Amino acid sequence: MAKPFSPPSNEGKPTVPQWIPPEPTKMDLDWASLHTIELSLLDSPDPKVVDDLVQLTKTAIKDDGFLYLTDYGVSLDQLQRQFDLAQYLHRNISDEDKERLLWDPRSGLFAGFKRRLGWKREAGEFDGIEQFNFYRQEFENPEDRVPQCIQPFMDEITAFCEYLTDSVNCRLLKLLSRALELPDDYLWDNVQSHVGPVGDGYFRHALFYPLLGEDKERRKGVRMYGHSDYGLTTLLFSVPVTALHIFSREKRWQPVKYNVGALVVNIGEALEIVSGGHFKATKHKVTDTPADQEHCERLSLVQFNASVGDMRLAPAVQSPLLQREGFVLEQGVFKQYKKLIDAGVPVPTNKQWREIQVSTNSQIAPEKRPGGIKEIDGVKYAADRFLGVDVLLPV
Repeated sequence: MAKPFSPPSNEGKPTVPQWIPPEPTKMDLDWASLHTIELSLLDSPDPKVVDDLVQLTKTAIKDDGFLYLTDYGVSLDQLQRQFDLAQYLHRNISDEDKERLLWDPRSGLFAGFKRRLGWKREAGEFDGIEQFNFYRQEFENPEDRVPQCIQPFMDEITAFCEYLTDSVNCRLLKLLSRALELPDDYLWDNVQSHVGPVGDGYFRHALFYPLLGEDKERRKGVRMYGHSDYGLTTLLFSVPVTALHIFSREKRWQPVKYNVGALVVNIGEALEIVSGGHFKATKHKVTDTPADQEHCERLSLVQFNASVGDMRLAPAVQSPLLQREGFVLEQGVFKQYKKLIDAGVPVPTNKQWREIQVSTNSQIAPEKRPGGIKEIDGVKYAADRFLGVDVLLPV
């Protein structure tokens, strides 16, 4: 039985104002239909309950690459505290720390502070997205690498990330291993990175300020362009401000509905490759909010779980599922990876794959991608190429 999250005490620390979540949209939207996985059922003594959960997980991943995860061990009060801390960081980070900790994506990492001026170290056009990203180095050396305002609370943030990695994601990977008909600990033992609270991944406090007037027109209704995550799994805490859209099985962009306390989980490219295309790294983007939330700020907590950096990913051919059904070569990164594998060309390491994307064409407008825009089966894609692998991102 998985233990629930037990955070450190907040006694003796500075007072942190409560985050007041905005009201959910009242608009009737074309919502994405996502499956809900109740993670605690994995501990059921009834084999049928567990088997049904595995089958539902397999369906959710095959259909969408996205799912809701509930009953994963963190209470609403504990989650509220983490949102309080994220708001506190953005409200209290000093100008000196913004400059001192300013990120440099050319390094291949998003570590540190992102200002509201584009996705490079140099100031660009206003996009209204502010972030602080915690990598392993931020946890190891918070005095030098974390804003002074949040340092008194690093024990709480560290414990939270450790729980997300070692409990929530560990159990999720167990489910996904079973979906591949592999031993329970296969993905956890052989693919997931383990050093520190977030391994080779990172934890993000993000704040989306309203995008209005000329800035809104210039962005054409998009805050973050369509992309898929390059890691294993992404754990995004559902928030009431509607902005996240997925490129659904209906081949159209659909918004993800607020689900109180739930994690919105999506599969990364690493798992698409390991699964031989059976799991798909679904494309997603962040758009403008509905009209009744136009002036709302969107506070976001995300943990990006990563595979071991020096690995060269390949399909888990020992999977009975892959042996029985073969590879799934639908449009996606695995289809392109397999071309390199078949040609005998070494595929990129995990570290190379994620760092080239961060350091070069992260969040570039589709029409500015090296390959421009291509149309396939009536769907428009932005075309790019990283380390010999073609990447197509729906516009």
